Amino acid sequence: MIIIIAISTFVCISLGMLGVYWLLYKPQSAATERLRRLGGKDGGGAMQATGSAVLAEESPAADIAQRLASPLNKLLPPSATEAKKLQKQLMHAGFRSPEAPIIYRAIQLASMAGFPLAVAGVCALLARPLGSAIVYIILAFVVGFILPRFFLGRITNNRQRDLRWGLADALDLMVVSVEAGLGLNAAMLKVASELKDVHSAIAIEFELANLEIRVGRERDEALRNLAERTGVDDLRSLVAMLIQTDKFGTSIAKGLRVFSDSLRTKRRQRAEQEAQKAAVKLLFPLACFLFPTLFIAILGPAALNLIDVLGRM
Repeated sequence: MIIIIAISTFVCISLGMLGVYWLLYKPQSAATERLRRLGGKDGGGAMQATGSAVLAEESPAADIAQRLASPLNKLLPPSATEAKKLQKQLMHAGFRSPEAPIIYRAIQLASMAGFPLAVAGVCALLARPLGSAIVYIILAFVVGFILPRFFLGRITNNRQRDLRWGLADALDLMVVSVEAGLGLNAAMLKVASELKDVHSAIAIEFELANLEIRVGRERDEALRNLAERTGVDDLRSLVAMLIQTDKFGTSIAKGLRVFSDSLRTKRRQRAEQEAQKAAVKLLFPLACFLFPTLFIAILGPAALNLIDVLGRM
């Protein structure tokens, strides 16, 4: 029996190492190698011109994720509604690459398979009973299924929060630029260049919207794409205001100033709301950690004296 277990362990480890070697060091075709060499010669300009698509193609993580997710996509192809929803969620999180859904599905597959296998290995080493091992494996599978979604939600919330906090400064700079005589496109480009180091998220989004306008898209469509990429309500309101201003021919500077003032008021109200919530949120750590310690420090000596008295009686 011990020999069978040893042989099975050796075979599993060998197959796993061969799979990792195939994923990491799979030989490329001659055409791919030639394109890679040509890209290395003209690296700077070609890389900047092609943008994220070339970066995603050259990324080893994207290549590995595509190889991992290809069997999953063939066995369990996502529906059109599910794929569109996942693409939108990843876009809100800042992952705009076409390979982002494939990478996400590969990560989800690896976590759903890796956590149960790791737990099963630990249970086998600790010689756990089969019933408890199955319970731990099921819990590990659930954790592996939930964890990628949890981290994606956290990344999305953090990015949307950065966009909300950076939008007020971006609007102030846009108001100054438009009142100085710049057009809306030039003002957006100015915001993107000036706020790149301070609020990089809002600067990148404005730069992408400006690039869409420059390549020939209508301004209304580019602004709607800006709101759709971010999923922030304040940006949706800004886009609606700019579209209406452009349609009816009213002053863009006046509209931006009014919207900036209302956004500042809304930002202050959010800060006051969070400050009011802080007192309620502090009750739980105080009740769980501070109050029991105080009770032990105050009532501990009295309890010890009471135990001594009762012991003498």
